[in-house]
Formats: sequence, C-alpha cells, structure tokens
Amino acid sequence: MEARDAELKKELDATLHARRELGEEYESALVDSFLGKVEQRLDGTIDRRMRRHMAEQQMVVARGSRAPDNAVDSWGERFGFAVVSLILAIPLSAIGVVNADLPGLFITWAGIVGVNGVHAMRGMRFGRRGDRGGRKSEWDE
Repeated sequence: MEARDAELKKELDATLHARRELGEEYESALVDSFLGKVEQRLDGTIDRRMRRHMAEQQMVVARGSRAPDNAVDSWGERFGFAVVSLILAIPLSAIGVVNADLPGLFITWAGIVGVNGVHAMRGMRFGRRGDRGGRKSEWDE
C-alpha cells in the first residue's frame, strides 16, 4: 500500500506544480483530474474488497455454515465509516456551498446523514416474526 501512496503523492505534487505553472484559471480542471484519479483508486480498492468478501461468503455457503451475525457489523467498522464520512464531509461541504450556496450545504449534509443512517441500520432486521419452521429464505443469508 505504501508504493501506491507514494504514487498518489507524486500525482498530487505534479498537479500542484501544474497549477503553479498554469495559473488559477485551470485550477478547477486540475482538481477534477486529481479527484478522478483518487476516485479510480478508491473504486479499485472497493472492488478488491467486495470480491474478497463475496468469495468469503461463497466459501461459508459452500461449507454449509453461516457466518456469525456480529462478524460483519463490528464497532470498529461503524466508527471507521463515521470518521471517513466526516473527513469526506469537509470537501463535499465546500463543493456544495460553492455550487449552490446554503441549499447546497444542506443537501450535502442530508446526504451524509442519510448514508450514515443507512450504514447504521443495515445490520438491523425489521419485521421478523420468528423462525419459519427452520426454513430460511435466500434473503436471510
């Protein structure tokens, strides 16, 4: 991971150097380009994690056992998600204010709160009326 961090740091240095050479009129395009590269890196990381998670789930199903209910939803995961969302809230708030003033800020924060709410609620099971004779639906897995 450190090699990729060094690569991203070089990209940031190149973007800042280009900004100094080209001036403020190209700042928006340079920032968009750099954020696109960061987004690609995040997408790649998320894809790898999702593939690994899906493979682990397939292994659990193939073995005929179920993963513990608390294995996926740990306190550390929820805390980490909240911290990352608050860190990302800073640039997202700035973008919202720049593009749509105060309503943009409210919409941005409504989205942040919504994403965190969905993440917090995803482990809860609503409307369960007990066991259905030992038979589980494919949604319970």
